[in-house]
Parts: sequence; C-alpha cells; structure tokens
Amino acid sequence: MLSLLRQSRLLMRPNTLTLANRTPAVAWYHKNVLDHYENPRNVGSLDKSKKNVGTGLVGAPACGDVMKLQIEVDDEGKIVNAKFKTFGCGSAIASSSLATEWVKGKRVNDAGKIKNSEIAKELKLPPVKLHCSMLAEDAIKAALKDYQRKQDDAKNTQSATAN
Repeated sequence: MLSLLRQSRLLMRPNTLTLANRTPAVAWYHKNVLDHYENPRNVGSLDKSKKNVGTGLVGAPACGDVMKLQIEVDDEGKIVNAKFKTFGCGSAIASSSLATEWVKGKRVNDAGKIKNSEIAKELKLPPVKLHCSMLAEDAIKAALKDYQRKQDDAKNTQSATAN
C-alpha cells in the first residue's frame, strides 16, 4: 500500500513525467471546436411557453450527451434568436453553439436544411465525434417541429373560436 502511495505522488509531480506523456487532451480538438467550447455562443434558454419559440431536446444514450436547442421565430418566419444548453463533451457543446449561430437569421424552411455533415466539416470533427453533429441536426429539427406544432395548434384554436 505504501509503495502505491509513493508511486501516485511521483506521478503527480510534473517533473517526473516526460513531455510526451503530458500531452494535453485539448490538443486532440481542432481549433474550431476549442473556439466554440471555450467561447460558446447563445448559451441560455428562451421562454418555451411562447407560441413563437420552438424547443428541441435530444440525447445520445451511448455517450450521455443531452442537448436542448431553442429557436425564436418572428411573424415573417425568420429565426431571430436561438439558445442552447448542452450536457456533454466539448464536441457536443461546440456543435450546439455552431448550430445556434447558423440558424439565426435563417427562414424556418432553410434552417431545416442544415445537415450534420456541414457542422462536422466546419468543426473538423473526427469520426468518433460525428454523433455530436448528428445531435445538433436532430435538435434543430426537433425545435422546428415543436415550433410548427405550436403554430398549427394556434391556427386550429383560431378556426375553432371563429366557428
């Protein structure tokens, strides 16, 4: 037991490790991922009870990532705001951040055309992290679906009260 304690103390000392063994984990991420991870854009929440806000909540059971993405749409069908909250790795957070940047300013129909492959290409995600960009695409689609459901419900309510 004492020898294990001594070994662990030696491993904790920076000068006992070679430079090759101290490669930081962040070196595995591309600078585009690091930029969105260290400086995430549009973190937060919108009021999900508003009829012009769509909320998408998706998760990946394999890795435990959970992503909530929300959009706010104006009367002309243009996304004027987007927010996200993500519990996951750096690639998942970066994918969420980039997705919110890309949907802002787009019309609802155009936002639905954003593909995970475009997100992965922009962030330079390695194959093992492609599921993060897939989550972002799924979150966009889920938010758009929720928004559309609310619009349909509002139209149905208006036509029911008019009759």
